[in-house]
Amino acid sequence: MQANNAHRRNQGKRRKAIVAVAAASAALLGAVYATANAASVQDHPTSQASSTATAAATTADSSVSDVVDAAEAFVDTLDTDQQSEALLDFTEANATAWSNLPCGSTCRVGIEFSTLSDTQLTAAKALLKAAAGTADDTGYDQITQILAADDYLGETASGYGSGNYYLALLGTPSTSGTWQLHFGGHHLAFNVTYKDGEVEGTTPYFVGVEPTSWTEDGTSYAPLSGMYDGMKAMVDSLSSDELTAAKLTDSFTDVLLGPDDDGAFPETKEGLQVSELTDTQQALVLAAMKPWVDVADDTTAASTLATYKSELDETYISYSGSTDLSAQGDYVRIDGPGVWIEFVCQDGVVFSSQIHYHTVYRDHNTDYGGEFSF
Repeated sequence: MQANNAHRRNQGKRRKAIVAVAAASAALLGAVYATANAASVQDHPTSQASSTATAAATTADSSVSDVVDAAEAFVDTLDTDQQSEALLDFTEANATAWSNLPCGSTCRVGIEFSTLSDTQLTAAKALLKAAAGTADDTGYDQITQILAADDYLGETASGYGSGNYYLALLGTPSTSGTWQLHFGGHHLAFNVTYKDGEVEGTTPYFVGVEPTSWTEDGTSYAPLSGMYDGMKAMVDSLSSDELTAAKLTDSFTDVLLGPDDDGAFPETKEGLQVSELTDTQQALVLAAMKPWVDVADDTTAASTLATYKSELDETYISYSGSTDLSAQGDYVRIDGPGVWIEFVCQDGVVFSSQIHYHTVYRDHNTDYGGEFSF
């Protein structure tokens, strides 16, 4: 109630600010819709059955072939013992072996970055780059910044560093058959599943960061700024009545569907249905999804966003704590027929006077390519 009262007191000012933000963001939101519409025309001309699976799949084009080539090039740099660490079966146990914690090989599979030579590490990063999106602060750029964040933490506390990340190829990389690129470490889990030369799923994707921003050697980093900005703009567009409808009764100190919570989606969607929002607000919901969706290669991301756009009327947004997104327990969720995204603020662990972010992106239908039943 305190958060809602604050919003009521500032309603007039906030509404004027929203209009200004909407005007300034018109070109960006138009581009988001244009991208989604273009992908809809190309990839969804007829049936919407199994829509999320269709959205997650691209044709067996050069992008997937490039990933396979990069995977094979990486494997060729490894000796026999290293290959036995990196090349594993595509099983549920291996695919779900990820965590946001700095728990090393006790919670992960694959070969550790710290054991790789410079040549091998270059090949590993080339593989990640081939599989991920190209936009700033998401995709491959975001992955590299998360590794940089862990190096930054390692300057203050032990147990952190970009060497503590693990890469595995689950199944045989090819344009036929089913396999998964599986990479992660502290605050990162990147999973892309391929089947018969197509991308079948790009989730789960866990990404968090501590601190939320920092500067080192003259370079400033804020790898989750786009995610924060999108969620903040979305909730700030809501009226007092809409905020009341979107408010969750539960409180959250972390994401609900983190590691070891596969398939545990709530049976009933909660919050405010997006169909009740204006066109401008709906565009903000879609724009809020985009930084997570863009972790995938650009073709897959555009197709997936098109499906999520087609499902907006059946999508719900909700929050807990306050909409300031600046304190422990401030939490925002987007839950649709396919998309599931959570963003939560936590007190810092290494920098205890600051907050840090945890987020997770899942898909109700295509987590791990839809290969497992939970």
